[in-house]
Amino acid sequence: MEDLIIHILNEYGYLLYLFIAAWTFVEGETVVLVTGILASEGRFPINVEVLAAAAWGGSFLGDQLYFYIGRRYGAPLLSRWPRLTGRIDWAFQALKRSPALFILTFRWIYGVRNIAPFIVGIAGVARLKYLVLNLIAAGLWAHCFAWGGYFMGRKLEEWLGDSKWYVLFGFILCLFGFAIFSAYKSHRKSATLGSENELPPKE
Repeated sequence: MEDLIIHILNEYGYLLYLFIAAWTFVEGETVVLVTGILASEGRFPINVEVLAAAAWGGSFLGDQLYFYIGRRYGAPLLSRWPRLTGRIDWAFQALKRSPALFILTFRWIYGVRNIAPFIVGIAGVARLKYLVLNLIAAGLWAHCFAWGGYFMGRKLEEWLGDSKWYVLFGFILCLFGFAIFSAYKSHRKSATLGSENELPPKE
């Protein structure tokens, strides 16, 4: 299996970067981090700077699209996410206080990252301003995770040797478990609110 993976990376390595770009268009610091760790081994022909560029482009283009969807469809779009009302209100307040800082940092804020571009579009931030700040923010984000993964891999190799993959696998499982638990809690909260709203008014 290892020989097959190496063969694929050697012969079709460019597809990896297309995959990274597509993945980060929707989501994705975990895949950038893990790919950076793979690059640190030296066994695979992965260029960390090209990895960062692919993640940069995917993240930038994805958030540009979400920004324009927010501008086009406006506040009614947010009614589809009633369970996120608290986070949405917080994001609007943070954007109002410091638009530039919010755009530069929202990728790092858990629970806000996915809805932030829509909120920026709904708030009417100028197109050129968002484009420039989003380009800078996406570049910083992509390079931090690509090179962060690379240097993390080097250190884990130094400390743990081949056992590092067990640690990384456990880390990824914990991330998925946390995401599933958070989604379950949000679903339960949404269902509870919905049940309360369906109760008949007291006479």
